[in-house]
Amino acid sequence: MVARGLEEEYVKILRDYLSGQGEDQLYGAQQLGKWLLSREISPEELTDLHGRALEKLGEVPEFVRASFSILTEVMIEYGIEHRSVNSWKSRHQQMESEIAVASAMQQTLLPREIPVYPSVDIGLVSVAANQISGDFYNFISHDDQRFSLTIADITGKGIPAAMCMSMVKYAMDSLGEIMLGPDDMLRHLNRVVERNIDPSMFVTMLLGSYDTNTHRFRYAVAGHEPGFLYRAKTGRFYDLEGQGAALGLCPDTQYEEQEIQLEKDDVLILLTDGVTERKINRCYLQRDELVSYLQAEVGGSAQQLADALYSKLLLLSRFELPDDYTMIVLRRNESIAGREAKDGSDN
Repeated sequence: MVARGLEEEYVKILRDYLSGQGEDQLYGAQQLGKWLLSREISPEELTDLHGRALEKLGEVPEFVRASFSILTEVMIEYGIEHRSVNSWKSRHQQMESEIAVASAMQQTLLPREIPVYPSVDIGLVSVAANQISGDFYNFISHDDQRFSLTIADITGKGIPAAMCMSMVKYAMDSLGEIMLGPDDMLRHLNRVVERNIDPSMFVTMLLGSYDTNTHRFRYAVAGHEPGFLYRAKTGRFYDLEGQGAALGLCPDTQYEEQEIQLEKDDVLILLTDGVTERKINRCYLQRDELVSYLQAEVGGSAQQLADALYSKLLLLSRFELPDDYTMIVLRRNESIAGREAKDGSDN
């Protein structure tokens, strides 16, 4: 039932309009309409309110009074839809709140700082296409010369992806103390993922370990987008080798460890498919095109290269980001000891 005070206010607005029919009266009606919406007054209640207001203003012809019965019945259907929309809005607001919580939780899973080593320059760009990203990356410093890194892509979006990311992160943390090789680490992670996520989901991942003393990078791949290795001596980019089933598909999958040696100014580029699967002028970006863009920026620092490529692809795709975008760049620099030795020999 509509409150008595509201009915009196409505009668006043209606009387003022019928006597003056000016803009002020219409503005008052608009404000009342907003108030009615905020109180979730249904269309059929408003119809009844208007009918009663007319009767208070004077005698209402019988055919007009009868027409309100028909109008009320029609408005009942509008009222049902009105309540359905309000219910949807409420659920949408609740979902937005849950997504905001999941997004905040997801940020706590990502490393706050990139490890710093004198002989290795590290760059990173990671941008979510939506509020919650399906991309995951991680750095773990083991000591003053070794660190591990991970780059992964979780199928699906939203809260399920965030929950899966949380599981992967905590599984990696618990296994990190065992100091497994990349192949064994993927094998253990695969069992965890296969047992705990929906069968429709899976995780692609590249997991590697870098020794800053020997500049050897050991890694294993689980269905992930192959990265690139730039050899400074030849001035060319090469595809990284390695393959293996994505995590979560088969519990007994075995993974093969690969190893590469980085020489001075060599660059290692790891990425997700949000970098490579990009439409440029209605055509998907070809791998040789991506290599040409990388070639143009390879002379800068690791972070400059990562930033420049992201900006270039964003511009070419007209600032559309159809998928989550993550790129990690590692460049071998000459070590401090090496520079000191060289300076000494020059003198």
